[in-house]
Formats: sequence, structure tokens, C-alpha cells
Amino acid sequence: MVSTRALLVVAVAGVLAVMPGCETAQHDYAVALSKSLLYFEAQRSGRLPPTQRVRWRGHSALNDGADHGVDLTGGYYDSGDNGKFGFPMAFTVTMLSWVVVEHGTRLAAAGELGHTLEAVRWGADYLARAHAAPETLYVQVGDGDSDHKCWERPEDMDTPRNSYMVNPSNPSSDVAAETAAALAAAAVVFSTPAPGGDRQYASTLLVHAKQLFEFAKNHRGLYQNSVPSVRSFYSSSGDELILQGKLPNDGHHAHLRSNLENFLCNIVQGRLTPGGMLYMQNWENNQAVTSTMFVLVTYADHLAAARASLQCGGVKLPPAQLVSFARAQVDYLLGKNPMRMSYMVGYGNRYPLQPHHRGASLPSINSKPGKITCNEGSDYFHRPGPNSNVIDGAIVGGPDANDHYNDSRGNYVQGEPSTYAVAPIVGVLARLLHR
Repeated sequence: MVSTRALLVVAVAGVLAVMPGCETAQHDYAVALSKSLLYFEAQRSGRLPPTQRVRWRGHSALNDGADHGVDLTGGYYDSGDNGKFGFPMAFTVTMLSWVVVEHGTRLAAAGELGHTLEAVRWGADYLARAHAAPETLYVQVGDGDSDHKCWERPEDMDTPRNSYMVNPSNPSSDVAAETAAALAAAAVVFSTPAPGGDRQYASTLLVHAKQLFEFAKNHRGLYQNSVPSVRSFYSSSGDELILQGKLPNDGHHAHLRSNLENFLCNIVQGRLTPGGMLYMQNWENNQAVTSTMFVLVTYADHLAAARASLQCGGVKLPPAQLVSFARAQVDYLLGKNPMRMSYMVGYGNRYPLQPHHRGASLPSINSKPGKITCNEGSDYFHRPGPNSNVIDGAIVGGPDANDHYNDSRGNYVQGEPSTYAVAPIVGVLARLLHR
């Protein structure tokens, strides 16, 4: 039964292009790649650089960290609100770094390596600043509940910007370890002698990563227990790394590889919507899709280098079929679906016009420099029609299990984009561009 199902899923991925109601045009992965990197510039917090390409944004949150006498400016707003959360930001930096490590040559060939390095560095700079002492890590700026009650662009924020830290008295080994992973991965990216490399910067990041890893090992605890306000936003299920520094199965990689391949087999045998989208969760399904597709295409390349296949039950799935499955998912996301809608904002002829995003929905500070208060922002929230600004490259949560998408600003379950949904697809698109 397992083998038949695996073959069936791969076959379904191959016939999506001719399904009734689906767009059949060839997608321009280069354009999608460029837009996905523009998105990170729209999410920037702090003082924007002269090279900023998303011109409807302005400087914001320039006093972050002042309540504790530390500089917590910069970094990324994680989604459509104005909070800065350490957990998703660390994941975003880890993922973007992994993208460069695995697909840097392809990014360079597409002319986007420089922009990807800028995206990594913008996040890594913030995480390094947030690590204010060997055993002190700031993991949140802003109050999520207050922020959610106010529809305000980041340039006008007057909601509380409290800073939250973890330390030996209030440990958080999960977010500390994820941040260590992010900074270590970024250190790998910048340790290269190639253009864009910065070995001194890489060395600094590595010092932070090592200290954070030791902090995580020596002081165990969960994010939401030390910072209760994060519980309803980004609670953790446990430690994010093998904190004892040892591989399972007596130090061999076989167990890790087995777990990975079981996971990927479950993915290619996973639940599909009638239109062919992999459906894994009700809330922001596209985040799960982009992350798993990145793992799939990256592992497919490693299998191809070893002249191996993915063994799922009694069926061998060669690397080319795994990449084809991922390509079908990306094509669905970019418009080859029953709604004939691209779920990447700004890509294609039809895409969400009302993504749940404060900065994009309100007039630019450049066109309307006067302060827009919470009450005034609420008026914009309820207005019909498209958002004031197109947030290119944002990937919304996506359609439901029946391929339906409700393009409404208030529909945050389907319509809110996030950095951790877009970061993985940078790598997938780079891979699909260069076979």
C-alpha cells in the first residue's frame, strides 16, 4: 500500500499542469526569486540603508532596547504586525544562511547572491546585538497583544516597545540554541574568501554562536515559560538542537538520515487538496510547504551526487522525481491552481490585494508623512479595495483544504505573510532556475 501511494502522489504532481481550472503558463522563477528577496527589505526594522529598494518603507523603531540600555534596533518584523520575536527571526536567518550554503552558486548565477547576503546580514546583525552578554539574550521587542489591538504602520508606532530577555534566572534553551544555529550558519556564509565574504565578521558571529550554545546547554528551559507573553504567538515544543553535542545512535549519522528520509517519504505521500497542493496545516499552510520543499530539493541534490534514490517502502524515488514534486508545489503557489491566483504578492497577473499587513495596507510615510494613529489606521483596515502598497514577494498563508482563498485584510489565517514562509522559497527558486 505504501509503495502504490508514493507512486500515485508523484504521478499527481506530474499531471497538475493539465488539470482543469489550473493555469498552464510557464512560471518565471527568476522574477519570483527577485521579489522574494525584496520582501525582506519591506520587513526591515530600524534605520534603513541608502541601498533600500522598497521605497514605501521608512525608518522605524529607532529606540528599541532603550528600556534596558541596549541597542535592539534593526532586525525584521516577523509578519504583518510590528513585533520582533527572536524565535522566528533566528529561524529566518538560519534558513537564509542554509540557502546560501547550498545554493550560493545558483543565486550568484541569477544575480541575487548579493541581495541574499544582505538579507542574512541584516538579521544576523540584530541577533548579535541581542546577545548582550555571554548568558543574556534579548528575545522579543514589543508587546504582541497591544500591537494586535492597533493597526499602525511601523514608522508611527506608539504601542509599548518593551524588551524581553532570557538569562540563567529565566532560561530559554530552545530560542538560545536556535539563535546559536542562526549565527553559526551565518558565520559559515561569511567565512568564504569569495566576493561577499567577511572573515572577521564571521569570526565575531561564531563567538556569539559558541557562547549561546553553551548558555543553552547549561541553562535548560522553554521560551514561553521565561517570557509568558510569547505563549500565544511563538510557543516552543522543546529544545531546538542536540544540546549535549552528541549524535544519536552511538555517534553515527544513520539515525538522523533515517529520520529525514522517513519525513520526506511522509511528505510525498501527504494529503493533497483537489487542486494538488500539499496540505499540512490550517493556519499558514504555505509556510509548511515552502520549508518542506526546500528540504526536499536540497536532499534531492545530495542524493543525485551520491547516485542514490529516496526509498519509500518498496519504491525508489529518484532525485528528479523529488524535484518534480517540489516544482509542482511551487507552480501551484505561483498561480497554477484552481483559483488561478499567485500566492506570492506582486507576482503574476492575479495575486492577493489585501494581505494582512499593517505597513502595506497603510499609505507610505513618504506620501502621507503625518502620523496615522491607531484609530485612523483602523479606518484603513476596514476600507475595501487593494492595500496602499504592494509588498512584493510576500507569501500569504494560502488557500484552504479545498483550494479556496478569501482575499480579505481581516483574514489573517490565510492572508498574513511571514519571513519564515519566504526564506525557504529563496532556495527552492534558485534550485529550480538551474537544473
